[in-house]
Amino acid sequence: MASTRNTTASSRKPRTAARAASRPATTRPAEEPEVSEAEAQEIEADGNYVAADLCGEELRIIPPGAWRQSWQRLLNAGQVDAFAEQVIHPDDFDLYMELDPTNTEFGDFVGEAAERAGESLGKSRGPAPSSRNTRKR
Repeated sequence: MASTRNTTASSRKPRTAARAASRPATTRPAEEPEVSEAEAQEIEADGNYVAADLCGEELRIIPPGAWRQSWQRLLNAGQVDAFAEQVIHPDDFDLYMELDPTNTEFGDFVGEAAERAGESLGKSRGPAPSSRNTRKR
């Protein structure tokens, strides 16, 4: 007859004082107040603007490195005004609408913002080719 195993016994090692001391105590962080997605974006972006010229006027814009992917999708879909509303400082957005820039002017504006933020908007050259010959013989 096969022996039966006691399923109520724990398979974990008993916690020794040395083992317990080696692990930091786990405490639950205080619950953070719930914030809407739009409020979270505003909080995150607050104070994270650079100034750049658009049609001779200086506007504040979030640097390109801090843009969310959802904002990029707006721009890629050609929804420039909706994109601009996300990245241009709320106090400057009405001026942006009054200026009604061309695509070239807006592109220059974004390029200047990236330059002032110390970022590059240039296209990546892609991965470097392998220095080893990869052809199978």
